[in-house]
Amino acid sequence: MNIDRATPEELAALREAFAVDDSGESALGWEAVRAFEAEHGVVLPEPYRSFVAEVSDGSFQGPPEYGLVGLAELPSDWGGGEADRELSKPFPLTRGWLWEEDTGPYDDPEAVIDQVHDHGSLVLGTDGCAMNWHLIVSGPHRGHVWHITDVGAMPFGSEFGFTTSEPGFAGWVQHWAAGKEWFDAGSGE
Repeated sequence: MNIDRATPEELAALREAFAVDDSGESALGWEAVRAFEAEHGVVLPEPYRSFVAEVSDGSFQGPPEYGLVGLAELPSDWGGGEADRELSKPFPLTRGWLWEEDTGPYDDPEAVIDQVHDHGSLVLGTDGCAMNWHLIVSGPHRGHVWHITDVGAMPFGSEFGFTTSEPGFAGWVQHWAAGKEWFDAGSGE
C-alpha cells in the first residue's frame, strides 16, 4: 500500500470499478482537492486523492451499501455534528477495539470514542445502522480504511484479519468490486 503515489494500475482499477457512474464528470479536479486539503490541514492519501481529483467524487453504486459519499460530505445517517470533525488531528487507534465489550487501556474511553468518530478520518459512506467506513487521513494509520460502528472499530485489510484483501482505499474498492463479503476471513487480532 503506497499512500504517497497512486499507480496507473490502481487508478485503472478504480476507473473500471466506477465506470457506470458518470465517466469522471463529478471528479473535483486538482484545484478543488488542494483547496480541501488546505482548509483541513491534511494531504489526502493516495490513491483516494487522485480518485476524487480525476475519477469521481462519490458514487451511488457503492461501496459501501448506500454509496460512496463525496469528499466534503457525510452519510445521511451520520449522527454526529460536522463541526466536531477535525481531520488534521490524528486518528487515535492502531488496532481494532470493541468498546462495547471493554474500555481498553484508556482513562477516558468516551473521549477516545469521540475521537475515533471525529479525528483524522473521512467518512467514505455507510452500510446503514451506524456502520460507517472511514479513510484515515492523519495519524499512524493514514491511508487505511476502518469500519466504525456504534460498538467498535476495526481496520480493513488482510494484515489485520477479518478479510483477505489488500489494505487501503484501492484494496477496499477492489474487494467490493469483486463481490466479496466484507469480512471473508476468520477472526483478526
